[in-house]
Amino acid sequence: MHMDKKSYGKYVTARAPRSPIATNCLWAFLVGGGICLFAEGLNQLFERVFGLNQQDTGTATAIILVLIAVVLTALGLFDRIAKRAGGGTLVPITGFANAVASPAIDARAEGFVLGVGAKIFTVAGPVLLYGTAAGTLYGIIYWICTLFAA
Repeated sequence: MHMDKKSYGKYVTARAPRSPIATNCLWAFLVGGGICLFAEGLNQLFERVFGLNQQDTGTATAIILVLIAVVLTALGLFDRIAKRAGGGTLVPITGFANAVASPAIDARAEGFVLGVGAKIFTVAGPVLLYGTAAGTLYGIIYWICTLFAA
């Protein structure tokens, strides 16, 4: 059976299962919002109950969220949640923790150096590299602009 690209595209579109976009968006919104609501609850707890200042509150909340995301990843639950919630689990800190932990957990059988150490940043490495490079470039541009503004 030979088809041109246009005919094949129509064939695939006609037989592909329909994606429930509204339901997927709702799940992403609810899970992402739930993660953010949980984080805000932690912020309030650390500030009001433990009396931490704003910077320490943010740090403690970030540490707890990363810890929870890594534990859920290690238990295989993060992927199950992400299947249902989609982009809702990509709230920056939990999604990043999952992106760092997943390759490391998958490679643990290869040992700590050649497995975990070599694979831990395979997904997150480019984000770190280009994020650092962009931040450095922005800092240089900002510094140059302040030289002329003074």
